Amino acid sequence: YLTDSCKDCIFHRYATHLQLKKKEIEKEKEKWKNHPDANKEHNGAFDCILQDNKIMTQIKDERNDEMSVFLTGRSLIHKKEYRLRERRQANPFGLTSSKFEKEFQAMVCLLLVELCEKFTFYGIVCNMILFCTIKLGYHNHEAAMLNVCFAGACTVAPVLMGWLAEHPVGRIRLVYLCALLHFIGTALLPVVAFPFEDFFIDKHYVLHTLAKKKQEALFYIALLATCLGSGGIRAIVCPLSVYNPDEYRPKELLSFFNWFHWLVNLSSAIVFISISYIQQSVAQNLGFLIPFVSILMGLITIHMARSEMIYQPPKGSCLLTICGIIINALKVCCVQCRYFSGNVANWLDHAKENYGGHYTETQVENTKLLIRLFPLFAFQILYRSCVMQIPSGYNIQTMNSNLNLNGFLLPIAAMNVISILPFLILAPLLECVNACLLNAKTIVGNTSATLSMVVAGFLELRRKHFPLVEQTLSGKALLVSSMPCLHLAPQYLLLGVAETLVTPTCVFITFRFLPGQIRGVAMQILAFFNGAGCIMGAFLIQTTYIGSQGEWFPNILNEGKLERFFFFLASLMIVNTLGFWTISHKYNNLQEDYDEGFRGSLLQEQLLQHEKSLKFYDSILVCPSPLSRVETLL
Repeated sequence: YLTDSCKDCIFHRYATHLQLKKKEIEKEKEKWKNHPDANKEHNGAFDCILQDNKIMTQIKDERNDEMSVFLTGRSLIHKKEYRLRERRQANPFGLTSSKFEKEFQAMVCLLLVELCEKFTFYGIVCNMILFCTIKLGYHNHEAAMLNVCFAGACTVAPVLMGWLAEHPVGRIRLVYLCALLHFIGTALLPVVAFPFEDFFIDKHYVLHTLAKKKQEALFYIALLATCLGSGGIRAIVCPLSVYNPDEYRPKELLSFFNWFHWLVNLSSAIVFISISYIQQSVAQNLGFLIPFVSILMGLITIHMARSEMIYQPPKGSCLLTICGIIINALKVCCVQCRYFSGNVANWLDHAKENYGGHYTETQVENTKLLIRLFPLFAFQILYRSCVMQIPSGYNIQTMNSNLNLNGFLLPIAAMNVISILPFLILAPLLECVNACLLNAKTIVGNTSATLSMVVAGFLELRRKHFPLVEQTLSGKALLVSSMPCLHLAPQYLLLGVAETLVTPTCVFITFRFLPGQIRGVAMQILAFFNGAGCIMGAFLIQTTYIGSQGEWFPNILNEGKLERFFFFLASLMIVNTLGFWTISHKYNNLQEDYDEGFRGSLLQEQLLQHEKSLKFYDSILVCPSPLSRVETLL
């Protein structure tokens, strides 16, 4: 998009040129009208020139009508949306439009694929600890680490698959490759979990089961294949950009992320309630058949609408470009500091072509804005480690509590629904919260996560004071505390409040304060930091287990001190919250800095781009704009 100053300058020059040319032609015609050497050819030539000027004047009027949309603060996109809205009002159901029906079918297929993929992911995560401890005989810390690492790998996998889709493999091929991997992974899980002892017994009553090493090998292969397949589907078929969040204004954007995460948590609650009960109480180990059936539905949906569902991202910056700018700036900076006296405002400026680098000013300035968000991303690592206690430490606590509620055996993973309830309740209320309170929401969310760790520690102390009772889980009798599992609800609720305040706000800040070209890259980096937080959670579990010789994360909770592990996480979260509070002021006026500094510094480059692309007045801008639609409106 052209800036207002560029548009005014172009129209002023164009209008002045037209008026001067017309006056000059009329003056020359009057001069030659009574001249003895004048003839019809001269007058005919003048008439043709005047006719051309009339046509140019009509073009100018048409362009003025179009550009008036810009001058009133609207873009051509919104003008197109206005016309589309008028057509929808004329035909509100759109049943006669084949294009609308095609888009509607594609959206339904997209939602089905996303729901099936979510069933697959949560079907594995929600009862991973129960399966590993009872079926595979793992210790508590080993099962918790495996569950957290799988969740982290599934978070980071879309970053890798997104890069493969853009460069070596291609999007269409990668979709089918990931679908095949997902199919293989979910097909192997029932093989690992199948109760061979109930079916394969010979005449001498000898059990024929898989050896433990083979069972573990198949299990890890299944998890790896499922992780890579899920990453490809999330990156190509179901990315966040497919919902076009760039088209929303700031207030609408915050509302979009609130309701988007609200729907995600609603589907998660349904999945946790249904799958966890089937896996634990009804079909036991055969519950791993559910991911297989779910991904089969997803593959059918992809096959039905593969042409509409393959998301094609806009051309622009990629993750490799950001890394290349940083590496190039470091190289040039080292060379200039060694041989010359560099005089630049920022070390990344060394990557600009004007200072000996290989990248344009637009790309470097975009990278500067992205790096300013790195502290925000870094503080998500420890926070994500605490959130990962729900499928690890909290689930182990619940498994060792009394799940019998008046004769009904409550599924372990169903306790996760308690952590989702705050999001389902508070998300509609957050519509009234001003966008200026983003930092306050994040700080309150981190504080709530800290309190959740503290409450978990005290409830663990209380749980150990109850007498032991026998409880059967997946066919195995265990000695657990007689304290009802619902007494652990406060720690789940506090962590749910933290997720309600932190996650949508962090994504909103990333979208709000960055140009449209690098928003996809920023979301990939945010996903990478979230995955690093999951891996950090597994590292903390292993470190505390080794450092305390198994006392802080025991295999038998009543004989250990799991509460110390929760208090340790709470102390780390206090430091994390205070650290974020010290830097939060940097994001208060980030948008103002972006408006004043970034746009001003890019004015010269934008004019050069317009000069190259606007070869004729009616031509269009062939180079991508560094500003998204939201920033253009502002």
